[in-house]
Amino acid sequence: MSAFIVISERGKNMILAIDVGNTNIVLGAFKEDELVTHWRMTTNVHQTSDELGIFIYNLLRHNNIEVEEIEHVVVASVVPDIMRSLEYGIKKYLKTAPLIIGPGIKTGINIRTDNPKELGADRIVNAVAALYLYGSPVIVIDFGTATTFDVINEEGSYIGGVIAPGVNISAEALWQRAAKLPKIEIQKPNKIIGKNTVDSMQAGLFYGYVGQVDYIVKKIKRELNCTNVKVVATGGLARLIAGESKTIEEVNDFISLQGLKIIYEKNK
Repeated sequence: MSAFIVISERGKNMILAIDVGNTNIVLGAFKEDELVTHWRMTTNVHQTSDELGIFIYNLLRHNNIEVEEIEHVVVASVVPDIMRSLEYGIKKYLKTAPLIIGPGIKTGINIRTDNPKELGADRIVNAVAALYLYGSPVIVIDFGTATTFDVINEEGSYIGGVIAPGVNISAEALWQRAAKLPKIEIQKPNKIIGKNTVDSMQAGLFYGYVGQVDYIVKKIKRELNCTNVKVVATGGLARLIAGESKTIEEVNDFISLQGLKIIYEKNK
């Protein structure tokens, strides 16, 4: 989806959803159930509340959205160090106190793990959106700084998942720890047998990750004792991996923003 100029009647009729990840912050503006525009910015824990607030304010104005149109802001974050500045910046420049995903927030999903309070907000919003949009059982694979697999069983309960190193983390480990290996772009090589160092590294990262994803998904389905499980991918490299994967059925770039909107509706 491409961002475009929003033309709307003035009035508080929009929701701003913000998903704070370790690498990027993704923002999206909803009018009713439609995601009308979205942005991505680098996560920087050293930014002040004024820097964050003014940046978000200017993003809205650039898309012809007035602050007065924002009914509420809802935030999910896995970066505690940025939250004080972000929350205060939103209050100061958007004139509203954000709803922050955490303990006590209604999600509409039963979390059946050993310690539900330790579950990251990003994984909660993904699970909520997946259950709402696709039904159960469903697996959400999020290709972020880490790659997470979140599992909702046939009864619609969140029962746990898998956390693996992200593709970029694996790539950085190669060139940082091996003196003669270069920093490379992650992409699908023409052949799996590399004729040079770069092609060999790309083959190992790309095909190794595709194999990991498909193997983990098959193991999850076996443990669920269910083959009719929807598998949805999201995150920066989701489309690249999904193109070769035999288990990923759909890519949803904005599932976290959709989850935030759904949770907001349950709590407003």
